[in-house]
Amino acid sequence: MAISGVMRAGTVQIRVTDMAAAADHYENVLGLVRSGAGADGRLYLKGWDEHDHHSVILRRADAPGMDCMGFKVSDREALSSFERRLRDLGLKTERVPAGADLGAGERVRFVVPTGHTMELYAEMEQVGNGLALENPEVSPDGLRGIHPTHFDHCLLYGDDVDGAVRVFTEALGFKLAERVVSLDGKVLIGAFLACSTKPHDVAFIRSEGKGKFHHAAFYVESWHDLKTAADLLTKRRVKLDIGPTRHGITRGGTIYFFDPAGNRNETFSGGYLYYPDRPTLSWTENELGRGIFYYDRRLNENFLGVTT
Repeated sequence: MAISGVMRAGTVQIRVTDMAAAADHYENVLGLVRSGAGADGRLYLKGWDEHDHHSVILRRADAPGMDCMGFKVSDREALSSFERRLRDLGLKTERVPAGADLGAGERVRFVVPTGHTMELYAEMEQVGNGLALENPEVSPDGLRGIHPTHFDHCLLYGDDVDGAVRVFTEALGFKLAERVVSLDGKVLIGAFLACSTKPHDVAFIRSEGKGKFHHAAFYVESWHDLKTAADLLTKRRVKLDIGPTRHGITRGGTIYFFDPAGNRNETFSGGYLYYPDRPTLSWTENELGRGIFYYDRRLNENFLGVTT
């Protein structure tokens, strides 16, 4: 399904209130690689092992949060096909011209029923990962901070989770890998959606209001990398939310922390391999504590309540 459709979560544009502080955090603490700066003041970054020009854009604003999330599709034909399917579901779409973001091709933009702006794109300039394409080493020199390999997923809060799931499954071909439901099974509380072999590329939690941003996650290779990340976060006195710990949902290892504007970041590791024939896993709301934090087996109210 990933080869001929939506391949992966590709980009996220995050609002920050102090660009200098944000640049220091995302480059020197999180350890993303700067790939450009726009004339409009936006900063472009990527994980070290991503070949595309960027996966993260920082935009200076008066309040934190997420402007949009983007997904890379296999080709221009797929882009047009998904645009038609979105319109068939009643969504309004618009074309964003190539070059509106540095290195980016034409995009299809739309808003899902939870109020989040999404984009699809097929083309982006490739700048490489710092390694040769012939006989490469396993990592480049000069990595800083936590240095995740790639942007992995976002968790988003909004009121119409059922509507968002319908868009992602019916129009974009995502699969529901895991879900959280009420005890009677009638209310969908959370949805974890996959378009590739990851346990999720985007997730939604039911909440009042629209367009809320819970976190953007960045992938590291091992539990040891999470421990090293925790050491660095303490050394730099970064505000910690929770972790290192492990999720029951997705089985991934995790640390949650905040950027200087109050946006939550996650470093995520592991998780199971997902394939389309894998059955959907269900968690009931009374077991949500174990589902989110497998070791503590209880909910963290700050984790649930803080969004931007």
